[in-house]
Amino acid sequence: MYQSMSEGHTCQNRILARLSAEDYARIAPQLELVKTNLKDVLYERGRPISYVYFPCSSAHSNLIMLENGSAVEVGTVGNEGLSGVELLIGASTAIETGICQVAGTSLRMSAQDFRAAVQGKTALRLLAERYFHGYLSQVSQSVACNRMHTIVQRFARWLLIMHDRVRGEEFSLTQEFLATMLGVHRPSVSMVAGEFQKAGLIEYTRGQMKIIDRAVLETMSCECYGIVRSQFEKALGTPHG
Repeated sequence: MYQSMSEGHTCQNRILARLSAEDYARIAPQLELVKTNLKDVLYERGRPISYVYFPCSSAHSNLIMLENGSAVEVGTVGNEGLSGVELLIGASTAIETGICQVAGTSLRMSAQDFRAAVQGKTALRLLAERYFHGYLSQVSQSVACNRMHTIVQRFARWLLIMHDRVRGEEFSLTQEFLATMLGVHRPSVSMVAGEFQKAGLIEYTRGQMKIIDRAVLETMSCECYGIVRSQFEKALGTPHG
């Protein structure tokens, strides 16, 4: 069951939810509930990681920053996982730049406490390893998706990914950020978003995205969405709620 983090708040993080009450009690004192805002930088490529984040209602994006200032998303982290997972394999610096993609809450743990919590074959380590397997599947599938599939397919896939990770049907999202996520120019995003809205699949006004017809979005998405979702379900079980 999901663990209550503070009075009036429940964090629906799937890794933490799968810990037993006893295992969770061991790490609870090291967890801090924090709010992250759109574009908050969580860690930067090549620099030390200070915290790992277990998203509750927020979603994070891992980016590769290029010399010309542009960025491409290589992975999305929501309530199925954790940001800063490279600490699990002994890294001390980030291999990607992590930013907040959808504002909300996360539970964070210092890098030092996380290393201690995953020392040996602990329950947290085993779950984090299973999540890491799903995350690697997402990253590798994204490479093929960005190379082979149309912007319409990728846009539908990305909306479904966000819908899975954010509580509710609506979330804040700018066209500038969408362009970064999809690795395309902003006019292309405007055109596709307009087509989706005319078809009654979404409502998109002043940076607020609302999913209207998920079933049709699933038919428009490429197979990459289903493949990655299946990998996470194998690793962490089917999400609830």
